[in-house]
Amino acid sequence: MRFSAAMTAERWLPGQIASRIAPLLRRVDAVLFSADERGEAGRMSLIAFAVRIVSAAIAFVSQVLLARWMGGFEYGIFVLVWVSMIIAGSLSCFGFHTSVIRFIPEYREKGMLAELRGVLVASRLFVLVASTVITALAMASVWLLSDKIESYYVVPFFLGMFCLPMLALSDVLQGLARANAWAFQALVPTYIVRPLLILLFMAAAVVSGLAPTAETAVSAAIAATYVTTIAQLVRVTSRTDKRIPAGPRTILLGYWFKISLPIFLVESFFFLLTNADVLMVGFYMEPDHVAVYFATVKTLALVHFVYFSVKAGVAQRYAHIAHGEPEKLAGFARETVSWTFWPSLLMGLVVLVLGKPLLGMFGPGFDEGYPLLFLLVAAVVARSAVGPCESVLTMSGYQNVCAMVYAATLALNIGLNVVFIPTLGLWGAAIATSAAMIFEATALSFTVWRKLGIVMVLFIPVRRTLEKA
Repeated sequence: MRFSAAMTAERWLPGQIASRIAPLLRRVDAVLFSADERGEAGRMSLIAFAVRIVSAAIAFVSQVLLARWMGGFEYGIFVLVWVSMIIAGSLSCFGFHTSVIRFIPEYREKGMLAELRGVLVASRLFVLVASTVITALAMASVWLLSDKIESYYVVPFFLGMFCLPMLALSDVLQGLARANAWAFQALVPTYIVRPLLILLFMAAAVVSGLAPTAETAVSAAIAATYVTTIAQLVRVTSRTDKRIPAGPRTILLGYWFKISLPIFLVESFFFLLTNADVLMVGFYMEPDHVAVYFATVKTLALVHFVYFSVKAGVAQRYAHIAHGEPEKLAGFARETVSWTFWPSLLMGLVVLVLGKPLLGMFGPGFDEGYPLLFLLVAAVVARSAVGPCESVLTMSGYQNVCAMVYAATLALNIGLNVVFIPTLGLWGAAIATSAAMIFEATALSFTVWRKLGIVMVLFIPVRRTLEKA
């Protein structure tokens, strides 16, 4: 007999109270225990949400400790290098880490086992080879341009390149796990295990007498990334082999690459858009300012993780119902808007209340970023009011137009950063980022409405809008 929140309330609470909260508790039971695909998506989002909460706490504590151990200048160097490596690692996947979420359910449902075996193997091998080539080219570029790069960045960037193949492979493994609805295997290695190991290895280095520099922190990140990714590879491969019988493989690399390339553009623009402000601050300002801005962004991540949690949970569900079930897709897509907005609004208020003491934990001067939170939180909450529009478009075959939206948003973001940062400093970066997020949300929701007829805006009445259309 399984646990039921509704039945427990009926048994232990007074009748009037139990009857009032029964509808809510039945919805909780549906999410936790329903065997249908909606229940699976809800559980995936719920697990992703829980993992992100723990991850945000771990990331925040680890960044506070790193900032205090290293000081603002060295911490700023590490931040810029590590953010650049995360971006480069994701881009090295060329979209395969997302396209497999679409291919795997499709091939399994159609019984195309040869193609399924092929995409499982080819995605990992392709990404490993591509990321290794990119690593070699990046190292050569850093060596050739070392006289044009600030001296304190050269060694950390060169060291950071060693992470790229493992970061890219980790993203693909996360995609494979998400395609199979293995929520813990998809999220825990990247968002919990790796940051904990970075902190553990850095603490061990400091205790052993090594200087708490950016080079030491990057080395700790390299070790943590390799340990985490190799363990994740073993686990995902083992579970996959048990689920799919052995047999011949069909490799359709050209077709897969053709589908993955527009998704790569979407993911690239989105990832660059998410981190462009940190990179631009690093380009125009000293590492100390990078440290303050990154600490502010890390505090803002407590709001961001709601959106990413829902996106991680519903992408597979979108892929499954995108073709042939338009009404079902529309209803589910509109429902996910509420999943993103209300928790984001709540977390935004929490961040604004606690933001100043949280930033003060990083060390002296970091609370300079607190006023920026009001603008950034407002933009994140506004974006959450349209839900994961890009996932709906990508999983419905409109990845090309989605890429165009993100390209325009990224261009706007970079252009505003170039204009505002030299004159307004950190406020310029915050203004540029907030404006880009508002534009992104507006353009994506409009595109979903035009292409799919789905209204993904929380406060617009669906029936009245459709009647006008």
